Amino acid sequence: MAKHYPEISAQFLQLLERLAGRPVAVVGHARPDGDCIGSQIAVAGVLRAKGFNVVCVNADPVPRRLEFLVSEMKFLRTDDVLQDPTDYAAIFVDCADHARPGERLKARFPRPLANIDHHLSNTGYAEFNLVDSASAATCEILAGVFTDCDMPVDAATAQGLYTGILTDTGQFRFTSTTKRTFLLAADLLQYGANPTQAGYELYERESVGKLKLLQHYLSSLTMECGGRLCIGVLAPGIFERTGTTAEDTEGLVDYARSIDGVDVGVLIEERPDGSVKASLRGKDPVYRLDRIAAQFNGGGHACAAGLNLKTNTQDFRARLIAALASQFAAVDAARLSS
Repeated sequence: MAKHYPEISAQFLQLLERLAGRPVAVVGHARPDGDCIGSQIAVAGVLRAKGFNVVCVNADPVPRRLEFLVSEMKFLRTDDVLQDPTDYAAIFVDCADHARPGERLKARFPRPLANIDHHLSNTGYAEFNLVDSASAATCEILAGVFTDCDMPVDAATAQGLYTGILTDTGQFRFTSTTKRTFLLAADLLQYGANPTQAGYELYERESVGKLKLLQHYLSSLTMECGGRLCIGVLAPGIFERTGTTAEDTEGLVDYARSIDGVDVGVLIEERPDGSVKASLRGKDPVYRLDRIAAQFNGGGHACAAGLNLKTNTQDFRARLIAALASQFAAVDAARLSS
């Protein structure tokens, strides 16, 4: 049978040789999502089964809806690992750049041994860079590599991988979803992944506060660029007023993108310090939202990108609209000339 990731799988086997006898820290990004936590669980689970001493590390806590994945895995926060003198070999997962887990974790792990990721904007910052931007999720890469290398995949590892694929493909709807995605998901079911549990935990446990947050976001939506761009804003203090946290913003921007005729949806979070965080979601990779985000020191995928910027909302909004208007015009011109 042909391998799913022949080159990356060969690198992974080399990585295992380099890890021999060393404790391992599997580091995820700040404000972790399903692909991040699923990847951490999977890498840690496989390494633990191979006899390694492994911990997972995140700047932020595991989101409530993903806690079902981590009951048997040790997760450390930034302060915990800063006080831990252990000389860990660091494996960064689902992190497009070295600073994605936060500046303090970047300083704690200045030379990551490995970087496993699927972001188009990945900077290749580790000794081993197991990166494939054509994959729908980091968990898809890991599922393929583990299959290629005949790694031990138990039910908990399979559930983590399945959950990461499920979330980063938008429940198998996004353009990054391929035949390989479905084949690997089917393999994960054989290993013990439970789609019913994943679906319930992820999509059927919304809080009343989350619905109030959604109501606020929907009421703020405005249409720009002739209806091709939809922008919504979360103002400072909204989390306190609705009894929510930043993790409850997950999925909100998809409502803006889902409007008929809209090509790009945007969620802007206004921070108390005057900065902004923005999430961009597109229906077609031709709009290259990773490049739009890069204009504001952000990054991501062609259809999903994000950024954090020290600027006021009014200035950022105007610059973002201008950047996307220019991108729409360029895409339209290219289509007319083809």
